[in-house]
Amino acid sequence: MGKCEDIISLRKELKKPSVFQHNTIQFRMLMWHMTIGFSLAFKRLMDIVLAILALVMGSPILLLTALLVKVTSPGPIIFSQIRVGKFGRHFKFYKFRSMYIDAEARKAELMKHNESKDGVIFKMKHDPRITPVGRFIRKFSVDELPQLFNVILGDMSLVGPRPPLPSEVRTYTLEERKRLNITPGITCLWQVSGRSELPFRQQMALDKEYIASRSAWKDFLILLKTIPAILTGKGAW
Repeated sequence: MGKCEDIISLRKELKKPSVFQHNTIQFRMLMWHMTIGFSLAFKRLMDIVLAILALVMGSPILLLTALLVKVTSPGPIIFSQIRVGKFGRHFKFYKFRSMYIDAEARKAELMKHNESKDGVIFKMKHDPRITPVGRFIRKFSVDELPQLFNVILGDMSLVGPRPPLPSEVRTYTLEERKRLNITPGITCLWQVSGRSELPFRQQMALDKEYIASRSAWKDFLILLKTIPAILTGKGAW
């Protein structure tokens, strides 16, 4: 009986990781954490540098757009809205105002005309709430430029899933909430793959694809693809 116990005890000892194995595991974990930390720090640095550069270079467009919004319809130049960011944190999201000031009040009556497939988000190709100037700046994503300030503040990144409304998040499944695990962005994979033409479920699938394979190189490619997507205005409405 004592011999059997000795054999069992020996087997348990042999199964225990050696000091070398333990140190190797610890080292690999440390390197993994350092790699992730460096990637996040690099992404944040590039966000700040590129956002400031874009604001400086795009300042004439920003000023002209602000002037056009102001003189063509009553209301504020900048439209702010509460959006949901990383880990469900709410933040103020900025855009050039592209709609009349009563747009939010009129949304309920227009819900029956929602053209977004799946019905989670609201989209209308010929939304009567959009001003003439607003229609142009939305088509070419000029209305999104104030979000560069959101990037500098750390609420958003240049690349990442678009930040949803709290009302949209309330309809998310547990699986869909995974898109809230990273910082939202100005542009994303589905923005360069069809934009509003894509149904919500397909947008969600592309967001999850980005989250699973994101890298500095992939961000760079998405930013490059964003340029022709903006210039053509395809899928923007």
